[in-house]
Amino acid sequence: MQGNGFKIGTIVAFLALTIYYLWPTLQWNLEQNYIDELSPDEAAQYEEQNREKLQGIRDNILSLGLDLQGGMHVTLEVGIPQLVLELAGDNADELLREVINTAEERAIESGSDFIDEMVAEFESRDPDARLSRYYRNDAMDITRRSTNEEIATFLKTQRQSALDRAIEIIRTRVDRYGVTEPSIVKQGNNRVVVELPGVEDKERVRNLLKGTARLEFRLAADAETFRSFVDQVYEYYSNYQGEEGDSLEVASNPLEEVLLPAQSPYLMGYATARDTARVMDLLKTEDIQRMMPRSTTVMWSANPLAGQAGEDLYQLIGVRTQIELTGDVIEAASVQFDPATNVPEVSMSMDSEGARKWGRVTGANIGKPVAIVLDGFVFSYPNVQTKISNGRSSITGLDGIDEAEDLVNILLSGALPAPLEILEERTVGATLGAESIQAGLNSILFGLGVVAIFMIVYYRTGGGIADLALLLNIIFILGILAAFKATLTLPGIAGIVLTIGMAVDANVLIFDRIREEQRTGKTLKASIEAGYANAMSAIVDANVTTFFVAIILFSFGVGPIKGFAVTLMAGIVASLFSAIVITRVVVDYLTKAKKSSVSFG
Repeated sequence: MQGNGFKIGTIVAFLALTIYYLWPTLQWNLEQNYIDELSPDEAAQYEEQNREKLQGIRDNILSLGLDLQGGMHVTLEVGIPQLVLELAGDNADELLREVINTAEERAIESGSDFIDEMVAEFESRDPDARLSRYYRNDAMDITRRSTNEEIATFLKTQRQSALDRAIEIIRTRVDRYGVTEPSIVKQGNNRVVVELPGVEDKERVRNLLKGTARLEFRLAADAETFRSFVDQVYEYYSNYQGEEGDSLEVASNPLEEVLLPAQSPYLMGYATARDTARVMDLLKTEDIQRMMPRSTTVMWSANPLAGQAGEDLYQLIGVRTQIELTGDVIEAASVQFDPATNVPEVSMSMDSEGARKWGRVTGANIGKPVAIVLDGFVFSYPNVQTKISNGRSSITGLDGIDEAEDLVNILLSGALPAPLEILEERTVGATLGAESIQAGLNSILFGLGVVAIFMIVYYRTGGGIADLALLLNIIFILGILAAFKATLTLPGIAGIVLTIGMAVDANVLIFDRIREEQRTGKTLKASIEAGYANAMSAIVDANVTTFFVAIILFSFGVGPIKGFAVTLMAGIVASLFSAIVITRVVVDYLTKAKKSSVSFG
């Protein structure tokens, strides 16, 4: 054992670190087993009493990927046509909208680039026309003299910026939500793929990912003119006989069938969720739009009220089209509780410019409602009691603490530069994940068993030593993954199985070298020394080149490929250490006596 003191110290330190980083995982499994044995009420009480402790353990466990613990896989598409239209601002006209709609349809049909299709469609209508009539940007030198090619380059730059910003905001929202080891990657020039292991509330996650967080403060509609408009609409539909050409005469008021009247001068009425679309169709007719008061529109409430028949009802609220303030002025937001009702609400504070404008708006509208709108839905429209000069306001009418926390998350993350649409959504159940874990474990045990038996049969004592190193090698791999907070995936398990073969490969080289040296007549100790020395270059070359391949896979791969590459890199480090250091220490210990007998087959 002389001269092996440093090696033994290194082994002990490596093993201690591995146990240290794997201990939270073991502790978490013990806690989960204990909770599973409790009744549902006792389990809920235990989790509430030990929330901080359990969260602390969970933050440090070996993370499992989506394929092992279940969760959601979501593909999102950034609304580039909407972004391009909004970049035109007030310059947008009906021609630009038609061009954008046509280009979007062609891009979807042919799989081509939307912006290229848009430019081609625009030029096909008038070859001499310039897109610069719609777009200006001093920072990027986009002026009235800019060519269509320059405008296309500008729009593609804005698209890339919007996609990067969307990824940043999604990552911030997901991190605040508390998902462990999420995967958020860019796909193409307008898509984002999000994998969220372990999530349970699917609808909540959908809303979190899709919410654009466009917060607006609007004045309520003028009470007198809006009430008059509502009366006119109900009267119009009370005499409604259907569209020209309808064969059946309408015997009842179609609006009253889907919209219950309201007493408030700011409400048009109440409707169930299934009737909201029908109501909006009835209000979009040309006759009704002509009746609509100037600079006025209607919006649905974000959360429903309980109806008399047990169905939830949504309010249709009259608001001004002019936006007084946007969410850009919000610099802080937090969840608070109404001291009287203990109902959660979101408290917001504005920057100095926002506070100044808010003071002006509230001061000029005392006694009137101000609508707080998020993503096109009215969350609340409180009456202004007094001028608010400190820039503070609250969003009430929320559906519980989860919605309040998610709303704070969205507001603090910032508004998405363009709307997101969920193109694909896959849910991996926990049961399927458990089956994957069991299948992966079986494959590891089978591979380990076959290799272990072969090594003992072929290399005798040396094979047993290699098997010990192999077992420690797997433990070291898991410890490395836990230490670097990497995620173990199903392809990662495949990487472990591959590493089992690679780990004994080094020992095969060493043991065959030892046997060759023994056949030349050298003593056992001399053969061991020469065997390790002569096999070292081949071992290092093979593992280093494989490690570089793993780095390339990790750098350019996505999803499962990254999981495989991470485990492969950890396996190479662990197998080199176990093959070169651990087996040498054990062999030296077994051969320290002069008459010791160690067989290498």
